[in-house]
Amino acid sequence: MSNDKNQVSINNRDTFTGRWGFILSCVGSAVGMGNIWLFPTRVSLYGGGTFIIPYLIFVLLIGYTGVFGEMGLGRANKSGPIGSFANAMKSKGKNENVGRALGFVPTIGSLLLAIGYTVVISWILKYTVGTFTGATLAPASIDEFGAAFGGMASSFGNTTWVIITILLTFFIMNAGVSKGIEKVNLFMMPLFYLLFIGLAIYIATLPGASDGYKYIFSFDPQGLLDPMIWIFALGQAFFSLSLGGSGTVIYGSYLKDDEDILSNARLVAIFDTSAALLAALVIIPAMATTGSQLSEGGPGLLFIHLPNLFKSMPGGTVVAIAFFVAVTFAAITSIVNLYETSVAAMQDEFKFSRTKASITIGVLGLVVSLFIQGIVGEWMDVVSIYINPIGAVLAAIMFYWVFGTDFAKSEIQKGRTTEIGGWFEPMTKYVFVFVTIFVYIAGVIFGGIG
Repeated sequence: MSNDKNQVSINNRDTFTGRWGFILSCVGSAVGMGNIWLFPTRVSLYGGGTFIIPYLIFVLLIGYTGVFGEMGLGRANKSGPIGSFANAMKSKGKNENVGRALGFVPTIGSLLLAIGYTVVISWILKYTVGTFTGATLAPASIDEFGAAFGGMASSFGNTTWVIITILLTFFIMNAGVSKGIEKVNLFMMPLFYLLFIGLAIYIATLPGASDGYKYIFSFDPQGLLDPMIWIFALGQAFFSLSLGGSGTVIYGSYLKDDEDILSNARLVAIFDTSAALLAALVIIPAMATTGSQLSEGGPGLLFIHLPNLFKSMPGGTVVAIAFFVAVTFAAITSIVNLYETSVAAMQDEFKFSRTKASITIGVLGLVVSLFIQGIVGEWMDVVSIYINPIGAVLAAIMFYWVFGTDFAKSEIQKGRTTEIGGWFEPMTKYVFVFVTIFVYIAGVIFGGIG
């Protein structure tokens, strides 16, 4: 690690230099494609406000249990999931190697997710540059937009941009936490919000946009009787807040003891929810201007339907530039968090230098991402349904059950001036842990809920 006198560290670990650097980095890790291409789709498919209400309920529940729990687990151990789980087992007189082995589950899950995300971000980077050159909006019809995306998303169809994505990501990673990750998030996340606010204001001036707002804020009490709305709202909130026992844990490990984790978790939840609502306020009214309803999410929305829409919209080129630049910021800040867990593990567990760890993980990420370009959808489904939620379950159990309520509460109490109330144990040890288990089971049954 650098000996630069301006480098801030705790126990020889690089740390965030300020509260807002940490908060915006956590927000950056949470705000991603789930906010931009999935949330507006679910709002559209499940009744507008009828979906938003249960979503907000679950954000409140998870934001005050899962987010601060993972932050607290990392800060208490000054380590990622591997070291944290090992310490948890050791605290109970158990074999710490069992905990260390379990800690590899969320660590590897985060790495596999990052590799899949590398391919997706390579698409985003290509389309972002294409908004400036004209290539992104060049196709003449929806079929041509689909063909262009299909060619890019095929096996080895976007190799150059995958390489660029890896180089950009690990240039940031190699700079460290305070000089790389923190600075990038302090720059990119405010601009992300400014760009989306600007887009929302512009879309509001277009004829027909009001129909989109009417739908977003519509509410049907009967709709709340549909259990699937609640299940998908739970999945949306859970995965949108980046819970997986990995990224938030590692960012928490770089947090100083005088920070109020409860307050920070609240702000992360608020900003993440705001990003999802902003995306809905841009995309759904934009679709309404053409008299169409949003029915397809995922890559099809981002790379086919929206470019086709922007092409026909007044000022469409400028709108496309603002939109894809903002999406790029959200994507980059997410992927550095996903890769950071494994980079930090190489440093903590194998004593690699930052540069050696970044190069090792970067080369691995590059090689695998190049070969999965044609199957990235299936890759992401397997990781997000079967691996990532297990990490969240393990982190919750380790913090709230193995370390125990007294330990967890005392850790979260650090940096606070007011005493945590009696709600802590029932909401964390019982409600959150069992909700997390339910999320995993429901994801397997329904083929993914987030």
